[in-house]
Amino acid sequence: MKSTLAKTIDYLVAMIWLANGLFCKVLHMVPRHEQIVARILGNDYSRLFTTIIGISEMLMAVWIVSGIKPRLNVIMQIVVIATMNTIEFILAADLLLWGRVNAIFALLLIAIIYFNGFVSKNKPVQQT
Repeated sequence: MKSTLAKTIDYLVAMIWLANGLFCKVLHMVPRHEQIVARILGNDYSRLFTTIIGISEMLMAVWIVSGIKPRLNVIMQIVVIATMNTIEFILAADLLLWGRVNAIFALLLIAIIYFNGFVSKNKPVQQT
């Protein structure tokens, strides 16, 4: 059984995925995201690719909240965050909110997701 803290972290991480997917990419409230996609994948279909990425991020949020295959979900989140941030670090650092310092925030998020998914959930919840 998940602790209250582990559940809370799951929901907070899901909210990060949902907000970035829905507001920043699908609803285009942060145009910088499409500029990053255009820089990496080209201008021709950057809006479409940004929307697809946003929908994928929203689906990640749903997957987190569903609790289905949680360890696979943790691995996928880590791989996606690490890959996405590495590519952005190399090809579009000037477009990132905090430039290359974004990598530190990505590593912190990865650490939180890893700890919550593989370390904290292995400890049994004590019944009082």
